[in-house]
Amino acid sequence: MKSKLLFLIMFTVASQLSAQETTTRKDTLKGGLRFERTCFDVLHYDLDIIINPDEKSIVGFNEIKFKVLLNTTKIQLDLFENMQIDSIVLNSKKLKYKREFDAVFINFVEPLIKDSEQKIRFYYSGKPLLAKNAPWDGGFVFKKDANDKDFIGVAVQGTGASLWFPCKDSQSDEPDFGVIIKVAVPIGLMSVSNGQLTNNENLNNGYTRWDWEVKNPINCYDITVNIGDYINFGENYKGLNLDFYVLRENEAKAKIQFEEVKPMMDCFQNKFGDYPFKEDGYKLVETSYLGMEHQSAVAYGNKYGKGYLGRDLSGTGIGMLFDFIIIHESGHEWFGNSITSKDSADMWIHEGFTCYSESVYLECQYGLEKAQIYINGLKKNIRNDKPIIGQYGVNKEGSGDMYYKGALMLNTIRHIINNDEKWWKIILDYSNTFKHKIIDTETVVSFFNTASGMNLTPVFNQYLRFTTIPTLDLKIENNCLTYRWKTTESDFTMPIDITIKGKKNRIQPTTTWTKSKLDIKSLSEVEILKNDFLVN
Repeated sequence: MKSKLLFLIMFTVASQLSAQETTTRKDTLKGGLRFERTCFDVLHYDLDIIINPDEKSIVGFNEIKFKVLLNTTKIQLDLFENMQIDSIVLNSKKLKYKREFDAVFINFVEPLIKDSEQKIRFYYSGKPLLAKNAPWDGGFVFKKDANDKDFIGVAVQGTGASLWFPCKDSQSDEPDFGVIIKVAVPIGLMSVSNGQLTNNENLNNGYTRWDWEVKNPINCYDITVNIGDYINFGENYKGLNLDFYVLRENEAKAKIQFEEVKPMMDCFQNKFGDYPFKEDGYKLVETSYLGMEHQSAVAYGNKYGKGYLGRDLSGTGIGMLFDFIIIHESGHEWFGNSITSKDSADMWIHEGFTCYSESVYLECQYGLEKAQIYINGLKKNIRNDKPIIGQYGVNKEGSGDMYYKGALMLNTIRHIINNDEKWWKIILDYSNTFKHKIIDTETVVSFFNTASGMNLTPVFNQYLRFTTIPTLDLKIENNCLTYRWKTTESDFTMPIDITIKGKKNRIQPTTTWTKSKLDIKSLSEVEILKNDFLVN
């Protein structure tokens, strides 16, 4: 009976794991890096579209400039299968293509030669998917404001930018020289996108076209449109253009709430380096959904309150000292938008560092003690349900623990290093070294190992690749404290601070029992300083 029960348990667990790891051809087309994607490098997008709010439709084209890296007769671009391809044109000649799910394989009559630069126009139309609960599921949001005017936005992280425009929909490739975004909307509405406004003009069809230009590389999922009855205000703050676009009825509230941007910029530029998209400026744009880190056009929908929609995610009260969406989504400008993960499986590179930036802001504004209380309060949100690192090549993120557990891992590493001057230099150097670069977990770990002069690989592995939290086992042998780490990572080693009768000691446990020279008669005399480390 016991053996049958054991088999049933093992079978159930195996089946659950298998289900979690099951991937489809559609997944590999979306997340993989086959030859048709790696044979070319996107240089620039020029998006020119009309959005009809009544029909909830889009029509237009994306002009895609790219450099050929390897001789080829075929490339892969992406556009959701519910959207219509009207034509794809090279040198005034229509190209043949084949669709497979959301992938579009384009065939060229003449081979594309290595190092040549090409430009195609991809004409398309259709009704993009609508989000059921943006920004957690991708799609457009069509709403009305208090004056019954159209209020429209889009958020597609994870789902993919090809939901609404044709592109190379992979985090591994950003347009090196930016993007032009031209959006025509009914007269009386404004369309706000990334970068700087370069022109707006009334067309002859009852529409106004708003032209925006991004000069820096940009993630496709960061490219955005926001449509509404917006008013604009802002200023040049210490050499950086700050612009705010809010619904007309919220101007007074926004002018008060958005003052928090200034101390945030002071803090983040001090700790993480200069704002990474200075040429494109910084914008906060009111949206019909909670928020999103759209590069140089941060989406804001926190209803002009403190905390996260009026709640403190840490449960400590300190989370109500700041507007969560302003601080968190702006932190992504450094971590996620400037430094980008090559594969969505490594999204902790975006979310772990950005979640940590919340406590960095609190430390700048209110001191270390409050910042540490806040970040420790986030421990209750960790689920330990699955590894933080997801499955590569199939557009699959890992656990949502990438936020809180990722941030607390960084806080742990700070205390392992145990030298704040060195810590802040490492963080600043990390941000500057990989500015506007696409990286992976191994790159991050290698950098921190070198910069710290420590082997932090087992620490990163334990927190990112396993669900268990390190547990410190203690016992007494002949009046001496003996200790070890209980972890999944077999080579795990990490220093930790304890107090014995109020006196602080740093010990160096490994996964094997180590006998110390610390004289002790009872474990009741020992306190593990858990607030500095993410441990059991």
